[in-house]
Amino acid sequence: MDYHLLTFVTVAEKLNFTRAAESLHITQSAVTLSIKALEKKYNVTFLDRTNKYVRLTKAGELFYFHAKKILSEYKEVNNLIGHLSETKSRPLSIGSSFTFGEYLLPKVIADYIKKDKKHDNPMISIRNSNRIIDQLLHGEIDLGIIDSHLKHHPHLSITPFKEDELVIIVSKNHRFASLSSIELKYLYDETWILREEGSGTREVVNQFFQNQNFDPPSVRSFGSTQIIKESVEADLGISIVSKYAVQKEMFMDTLSILRIKNVPIIRYFSFIVPEFSFKQHAVSPLITELTKEIKLYQNLSYGE
Repeated sequence: MDYHLLTFVTVAEKLNFTRAAESLHITQSAVTLSIKALEKKYNVTFLDRTNKYVRLTKAGELFYFHAKKILSEYKEVNNLIGHLSETKSRPLSIGSSFTFGEYLLPKVIADYIKKDKKHDNPMISIRNSNRIIDQLLHGEIDLGIIDSHLKHHPHLSITPFKEDELVIIVSKNHRFASLSSIELKYLYDETWILREEGSGTREVVNQFFQNQNFDPPSVRSFGSTQIIKESVEADLGISIVSKYAVQKEMFMDTLSILRIKNVPIIRYFSFIVPEFSFKQHAVSPLITELTKEIKLYQNLSYGE
């Protein structure tokens, strides 16, 4: 760790030499010497300082931006080397979109742990697909599972691995409850209860509506598939959800499902990992578990 950089960043954030010294548990004179050493090295003034204030110069703002990135890289390298040498470890961290995370992932994790008792229980966070991608990019998770149509990313490796079908759900009292399929145009005047923007399911539904030139006038957005299912059961509207999300409701006969005639709504769950990761050795067994009994769509083409 470059302690001159750490000292500079602390001063830049505190805008006070005394508080920076207290935060770093060093003397104020040591803080002053670090700042002077940096300014002498680069032959530029990073801080305007008087008895009343401390302010970053233009050069200081630029240096602060890059110093933060460098310190972040120091921390990341330290963590990665720690994982690599096994001198310290943390449980595997997984981020999953709601549908896979709530309805399919628990069995995968159970099988993963049973297979090798040495595996720690993974840490799991359930978020929408956009948030999962953000967590991966910031190093907060090791493996992401999403249900959006993300085709490529410069810093992530994306592999579709499981097919999912979205179906229309209606209450048992709905006028179309006895049908197995229907033309989309007959659902135009319905109240649609959909997942929030940013979720993989909503992205697929939006794309499907766009492809069908379908723009229903009444749409409500909810942040939970469970709330959506209960709202549909209460006859507040209809929805489109994964077939995996309504297995219990179908068994208990509390909802009816419809399919759009001649237009299946298909998507794929994908696992995503950082393009370069020292935790690949830890992630690989779980990926094997994810794909062991299902076709791995390695060569699936989404088209451009």
